[in-house]
Amino acid sequence: MNPMKLRGVIPPVPTIVDQQGNLDKVGMGKVIDKLIASDVKGLLFLGSGGEFCHMTNSLRKQVAEFAIAYTNGRLPTLVCVGAPGTAEVIDLGRHAQASGVDGVLIINPYYALLSQEHLYFHYTKIAEALDLPIFLYNFPALTSQDINISLISSLAKNCKNIVGIKDTVDNISHTRQIITSVKAERPDFMVFSGFDEYLLDNLILGGNGAIPATSNIAPEICCGIFQAFEARNFPEAIALQQQLAQLVPLYGLEPAHFGVIKEAMRMTGLDISTAVLPPITPLSEDKKKVLAAILARAGLLSPKG
Repeated sequence: MNPMKLRGVIPPVPTIVDQQGNLDKVGMGKVIDKLIASDVKGLLFLGSGGEFCHMTNSLRKQVAEFAIAYTNGRLPTLVCVGAPGTAEVIDLGRHAQASGVDGVLIINPYYALLSQEHLYFHYTKIAEALDLPIFLYNFPALTSQDINISLISSLAKNCKNIVGIKDTVDNISHTRQIITSVKAERPDFMVFSGFDEYLLDNLILGGNGAIPATSNIAPEICCGIFQAFEARNFPEAIALQQQLAQLVPLYGLEPAHFGVIKEAMRMTGLDISTAVLPPITPLSEDKKKVLAAILARAGLLSPKG
């Protein structure tokens, strides 16, 4: 297993599809190229923003293969291989590993409510089966269960290829506890925030950065926050974090923001399909107008938007 050290901003890359729901390789390539040309530090494919939840496993594997091959080592690649069952996660993980991925992200199982003991068994079995870096993905608002601090600590202690976590919890105190307790025992354990507005807080607390969907739209803002923090230019970091806050209302347009992010990327100058996978439907014209106003307030709207 190759060691992995990530710090900064990692976009959860949207999956570009055509109107029939097929992978749009040209559009996907445009997104990847745009992000690689920015200052992001890695790329996450098939995360929540990548619509994995509405894909067949065949499509998930096709997207993973294409994205890893197209990125071609230009940046570290992560692929989310989460699923409700352990065997399915292992299958997806082995496929990603064979495709050349640098690491995988695994959301805690959803639908069946599991005890922390069941979650521990799930993750340890996966860690034994895969010979690559694994990131936990904690998103209790969508899975209805939390990976608690004690479990994270136990997994970090006992599974050396579990190397970090994306903590998508709307409470910076939860992430702070991971940083102050788990990283205290294992300093190389990486802690990323899932919510955009906690990027600067995460860094101040000693975390590794964020995996924010807005970095697909405005990587210069998100990466600028990280760069300003690293340079100890705190006034600049604060100003950029306040600019980023102007974008956060876009998440309120749709409960699932797949189409919102794609439409925002199109409005800010990237010529891509904004099609989404059912049961999500295309963004309405009224919501597009609201989105355009949000982007304009953040100073991002393209003249062609």
